[in-house]
Amino acid sequence: MAAFATLIIALVYATAVVLFNVIDGGHLVAEVDAQLRDNLEDAVRHGIAIETEAPDNDDKDVGSPPILFWKVTPSGRVLQSSSPSAPPLPPAAWSRSGRPVSARLGAATFRLRAERIGGQWLVAGQSLDDTQRVQRVLLAGELVVGPVLLAATFLGTLVVGLRASAPVEQARRHQLEFTADASHELRTPLSVIEAETALALSSPRDAAQYRTALQRVARESQRLHKIVDDLLWLARFDSKPENPANEPVDLLTIAEVCADRFTAVAQSRGISLSVRSEGLAGTEPQAWITAPPEWVDRLTGVLVDNACRYAGKAGTGSASQAAQAAAAPAAPAVQIVVGAQGNRVTLTVEDTGPGIPEEERPRLFDRFYRVTSSEAGSGLGLAIADAVVRSTGGRWRVDDSPLGGARMQVTWHRSGQPGMTWRPPPWARSTAGQGAAVSEK
Repeated sequence: MAAFATLIIALVYATAVVLFNVIDGGHLVAEVDAQLRDNLEDAVRHGIAIETEAPDNDDKDVGSPPILFWKVTPSGRVLQSSSPSAPPLPPAAWSRSGRPVSARLGAATFRLRAERIGGQWLVAGQSLDDTQRVQRVLLAGELVVGPVLLAATFLGTLVVGLRASAPVEQARRHQLEFTADASHELRTPLSVIEAETALALSSPRDAAQYRTALQRVARESQRLHKIVDDLLWLARFDSKPENPANEPVDLLTIAEVCADRFTAVAQSRGISLSVRSEGLAGTEPQAWITAPPEWVDRLTGVLVDNACRYAGKAGTGSASQAAQAAAAPAAPAVQIVVGAQGNRVTLTVEDTGPGIPEEERPRLFDRFYRVTSSEAGSGLGLAIADAVVRSTGGRWRVDDSPLGGARMQVTWHRSGQPGMTWRPPPWARSTAGQGAAVSEK
């Protein structure tokens, strides 16, 4: 693209140079013609002797070539010239029409104009050496400036093009990485399903063995379905279709519904799951935001599911985390905190797990990225959560929790909706673990 742009500039520059040189050359020759006309008129009017040099003309440019005169018979024979150094004047060199013409006389090019005086002709001529010298100097300058201009254009266009194409190249690399990661994540459950079915069909088995094989296939199918569902959600989000309608959403109610949905999951893992509020006084809900409710519920489900997955693991955080965790309950716990301060409301999910190392946090929301590979999953949950946060105008804060694990916090602008009561839709009252996009940190 830089080379193509430079070629276009080169063509434009060359065209401009040619036009300018033609116009400038015509202007210089027109000045010579004007001097010839004025001097001829003076010579005819005042009867200036031909033996002398051309009469001085105050309108002439200083240092311009002298104007020479020839007295010529109608047949074209030169009777007399104004200077001994005047070159021979061939009969065909000048025009009897009175129009100025250019002709080669000796070693120089002259501009000639004739005026009839009685039965003879008076021909005036001036060398075009100075005019040609000016044009040569101008052309030399243009030839020097041209390559410099084109080189600067190429480099400037190249830099701008590289900067402009950097996001496109980055998107292309991300697309390739996304395709490779998606292929890998999809291949794993498919390989397990293929292996289980091949093994089950390789030899006769009893009902219990077939049941075990089918259970493994069902688990991998569920995992495959979850990956495909997340990929489809991200694909629809990336294509920027019409977003779901924004509605007033009470974060505290969303949090309570999500906690109720994940109660069985938490109990099966020996985790204490609780919801509390901070800065919400009075009987009316005060943690309202404006967003698609199903998106906020999905975001909350991702955060709570991640916390439940890691809350029961031994802490591996920093010394400060260990000191904070010393005062915390020994039992694994997940807390959902909905807070309000000023015109901001927050949704915080924290746990007693190992936390998230600081060096891992910049890539936390990358698709298919996982801090640890000890837990099964696709690594798409937090990517979906980040898409929801960005699309609803929220802001992330990821740091260490006083419980000893990770604290994931999202902040939104507050939307005052006094007197409103938010009722969870059917999809928000599903059984534990259903309806929520899950993934691992």
